[in-house]
Amino acid sequence: MAREFPPLSVAALRHGARLSQPVQGVLQRLDVEAPAIRIMTDLTVIAAATIAPGRGIEEANDAMIRRGIRLLFVLDADQRLAGLVTATDILGEKPLRLAVERGVPRRELVVSDIMIHEDQLEAIDFQTVLSAKVGHVVATLKALGRQHALVVERAAGGDFVRGILSATQVARSLGITLPPGEISRSFAEIEAALR
Repeated sequence: MAREFPPLSVAALRHGARLSQPVQGVLQRLDVEAPAIRIMTDLTVIAAATIAPGRGIEEANDAMIRRGIRLLFVLDADQRLAGLVTATDILGEKPLRLAVERGVPRRELVVSDIMIHEDQLEAIDFQTVLSAKVGHVVATLKALGRQHALVVERAAGGDFVRGILSATQVARSLGITLPPGEISRSFAEIEAALR
């Protein structure tokens, strides 16, 4: 027999209601000892931003700007991970160099031309992140020389990308703004804030 659920009580909204705002202190004031899981973007909670490999790089850039992010997952026709594309990939010198080499306008380049292909990606195991601290994340990103690290959950059916660790998220949690595209300077600012 199906369980019956009584309806919830409702009331008229009072005049002058305001929208709730994110609590500013929640992500700030983390230090090197804070659990790393607090700064992971969990893809079981927040839907991944994706794009197809054949889409134009300007479309990818616009999608990132609209969502306020700096990374898109590139999915193949079977919805499997084909790679990633970052704002740095799009706005850096690679598209210009490629356009000159091919003798085509930059606007004709597609995501697959500049993305980081799946076989070049590395990931941190989710179980490792569960026991890690923010300091471990900073050290890892700095050692890799990257703004992002994927977090993977291993299962019998294969690997699932569970989350993303990003220098930008670490910086937000510390209340600092990072300069775009300057990895070494970004980590210098993060490390200064952590001290």
